[in-house]
This record gives sequence, C-alpha cells and structure tokens, in this order.
Amino acid sequence: MTPQFESDEGQPVPAVTADEMREVDRAAVDEVGLALLQMMEHAGRNLAEVAREAAVGGQVVVLAGDGGNGGGGICAARHLANGGADVTLVLDRDPSELTGAAARQHRILGATDATVGAAASAEFAIRDADVVVDALVGYGLSGALRGTAATLVEVVEAAAAPHVVSLDVPSGIDATTGEAPGVAVEPDTTLTLALPKTGLATAEAGDLLLADIGIPRGVYDSLDIDYADPFAGARRVWLRRL
Repeated sequence: MTPQFESDEGQPVPAVTADEMREVDRAAVDEVGLALLQMMEHAGRNLAEVAREAAVGGQVVVLAGDGGNGGGGICAARHLANGGADVTLVLDRDPSELTGAAARQHRILGATDATVGAAASAEFAIRDADVVVDALVGYGLSGALRGTAATLVEVVEAAAAPHVVSLDVPSGIDATTGEAPGVAVEPDTTLTLALPKTGLATAEAGDLLLADIGIPRGVYDSLDIDYADPFAGARRVWLRRL
C-alpha cells in the first residue's frame, strides 16, 4: 500500500478505500471488541473541538444524516452544547427515521440545550452561522446525493460566509475515487477518521486533519495495512497530500 499522505511531522500515512475502511471498522468491532459508540464518541469529540476552534465563540450549525457519519455529527453537537457553544442541529430526515447509534446519539442530545432545527428552515441558520459542520454522508456514499441531503448541500454551497468542516469525507464525494457524482460539499477543512480515504488525495476537501478514534494497531496488522501511529499522543494531526 503506497502512502498518499504524510503527517505534518513527515511520517507517511497510508490511505484506504471505502471497502478497506469497512473492513477496519468490522475488525475493530467484531474481532477486537471495540464498540461502535466508543469510536463515535472519539470522532464526535474531535469534530466538536475542530468546530469550536473555527467558530471562536460564534454559531455552529451541524448537518447530520443517519449512520456512523450522522451519529458522529450528532455526538459533536452534544459536546459543543456541553461546552456552552451556540449550536443548532439540522437532520436530513425526521428524527423517528434515525437508526442504531445515530438514533441513540439523538436521544442523548435531548438532555442538552442544543437547538434542533428543521431542514426546511435550515437556510437561515446556515447563512447566519460562523461554522457549518457537514456530517450528512461519510464513506458509505453510493451514487449521487438525493433528497434533503442534496438540498442541504446546495444551501451550504450557496452560503459563502460560513467555514465548513466535513466529517471523514465531504458529503457527495466518493471516498475511494474522490469523484462527485452529483452535488457535493467543498469544505474548508475535512476531519477524516482513523486513516485518510484514497479519494481525499484528489477531492476538493480543503485542509486535512486526521483524528484518532481509538482503533488499536492490531486491527491494522490483521488486515495487512502498513500502519505506524502518526498521533504520538495527540488526538489529531494535520495531513499533507503527496
């Protein structure tokens, strides 16, 4: 596996395709016993910290879908609210349609004072925000964005002011190829998780940060991924494309 990225300290960091990342997640959960909610908590906390640093006390709007990416975004909204940030969560569906870990994160968020806004009125929130967090769709994208998710992306792209932070992969971008089969977010920063995705080498993804979500080295070894820990005790590192 040829590294396509390096850390800001010059350490090579290998990239993975969407299918390879699915195997990493599967091995972490099924073979090692790391819980999905544990990894999601790490992702959400990292995302909240990046958004908070970019917002500098301003308003944050988190756009979230279902699945792991949406769950990470909802988790970030909770951490932002816990830290006193002015945060609004906008879902691309009715909360009753959330499943699994994302639904659980949404229930937990209910214990905070985060605002939950409707997608239909999201344009005003996005226009007034200092930071927009894109957690609509991650590496599981198949084909072009559709429905409310596509509409929200169009609103984000039309709002020139906000700083946009995407979680793992910009929504609308194929994680493996970097191509956009339809509308896609063009973020200022992408916080990618565990390992960078191959598509980020060519996609319009802004500055790249890599976040540690607690996956042990043994998972990578079991999948023959040539991995050397780039974090050195930090929660995230900047990446350079090679």
